Amino acid sequence: MKKIFKKHAVAFSGPSNSGKTTLIVKVSNILQDRGYKVCIVKHDPKDKARFDTPGKDSDKFTQTGADVAVVSPNRTTLFKQDTSSIDEIIKMFDEFDYLLVEGLKTLPLPRISIFRNSLDESYFKVTNAIAFDSSINSNDIPNNIDKLDLNNPEQIIDWIEKNSKRV
Repeated sequence: MKKIFKKHAVAFSGPSNSGKTTLIVKVSNILQDRGYKVCIVKHDPKDKARFDTPGKDSDKFTQTGADVAVVSPNRTTLFKQDTSSIDEIIKMFDEFDYLLVEGLKTLPLPRISIFRNSLDESYFKVTNAIAFDSSINSNDIPNNIDKLDLNNPEQIIDWIEKNSKRV
């Protein structure tokens, strides 16, 4: 019998060095330990991410401007020379239980914003929940935004279970 995938998506936002990647890694590891298939999308708004070592074949192929797929026994890496919509990415991943998106504030997904040391109110209008640590005063977070403990990934997963969007 074919497995039925949940196909739930949630996004994470926050300033640089707020702990987004660390939180996503923790959540992903717990969900995978529970037997779920997880996919992660990272937004790279400044086009800084590099995927291979200069001089290696895949880098040489990518430098030609072509779309490149690197297929190995354990993974496939796609180098596409154009941006992709979230719908295209969902279609490409196809089978997953959870899609965790870092960034892409314009996506209409339930969103957890992460803050340490200071709040940035510009995130409030795109945020459904705020994950924060003891450096933030919870009274400074609007009442219409759920409050989550940044150091409690289980609580964050519970929120994701209740609030993620089926895609």
